Amino acid sequence: MNGIALHPIEASTVAPEVDLMFYSLLAFSLGLGLVLTILVLRFAIVYRRGSRADRSDPHKRDPLLEMGWTIGAAVVALGLFVWGANGYIERDHPPEGSIVVAGFGKQWMWRFQHDNGRREINELHVPKDRPVVVRLAAEDVIHSFYVPAFRVKQDAVPGHTTQIWFEASRTGTYDLFCAEYCGTQHSRMRGRIIVMEPEDFAAWLAAGPATQSIAEEGEALFRSLGCSGCHGPNSAIRAPDLHNVYGHPVALQDGTVRIADQQYIRDSILQPERDVAAGYEPVMPSFADLVSEDELMKLVTYVKSLATEHSP
Repeated sequence: MNGIALHPIEASTVAPEVDLMFYSLLAFSLGLGLVLTILVLRFAIVYRRGSRADRSDPHKRDPLLEMGWTIGAAVVALGLFVWGANGYIERDHPPEGSIVVAGFGKQWMWRFQHDNGRREINELHVPKDRPVVVRLAAEDVIHSFYVPAFRVKQDAVPGHTTQIWFEASRTGTYDLFCAEYCGTQHSRMRGRIIVMEPEDFAAWLAAGPATQSIAEEGEALFRSLGCSGCHGPNSAIRAPDLHNVYGHPVALQDGTVRIADQQYIRDSILQPERDVAAGYEPVMPSFADLVSEDELMKLVTYVKSLATEHSP
């Protein structure tokens, strides 16, 4: 019992709200359960076999009482639902100016890469009081990025990119777990989140070995795969210009419109015939068997970086 904390440490900005929501739901459940338990025990005692309780009017009802507790419980339950739903909405919309880190789950390790290219294995250094977005991908089976002290958890799914964001509120080292059974060594798939003061984090990040950023690695991969031969401004093959595409609506051949988000760019690389841009022929080959999850995330990051540039 010495190692069990009744109230775990809160090390992120969202942790207090999650705890408040949990304890509110727990109090509501206990209160409702206690009232029902008392009523059941009272009826079991008063109307037990052989008792002298008055049973002459078994159909007597109190509509106001029934409506009152039903509506009251429904309002509280609906309020808790709206509260929780709002938390999910905020979880899917990270603040502007967040630090972006690429995260990869693999049997049985966590691998991270910062925007400037610095890599970590089973460790993730982040600054205090700064939102951090972790874009997750899995290279084999489903894994789950779980940091109890931050009260955040997000699955990393093969063939799909997910993300989770948090803002650490206190420095220290916190456990990182995989919360999805992923194989025989699942329990050993552990890591650490190291929260540093902003100036210490900046110094740590700059002290890493010189390397290309994720977007720069994506650009090199974009060229090595021959993508620039079709999507370049001087290409002989007519293909969409990718400058300022990310985040904007794209008209498709079937008359529909899609927003060019991460999933759209990913689908366009792996399933190019699925959503063909209007005015273009479906001649692009699939790269499904040619790029890994790591490389795919780099390509998406590169295309996203083109959104900040002006179209030629």
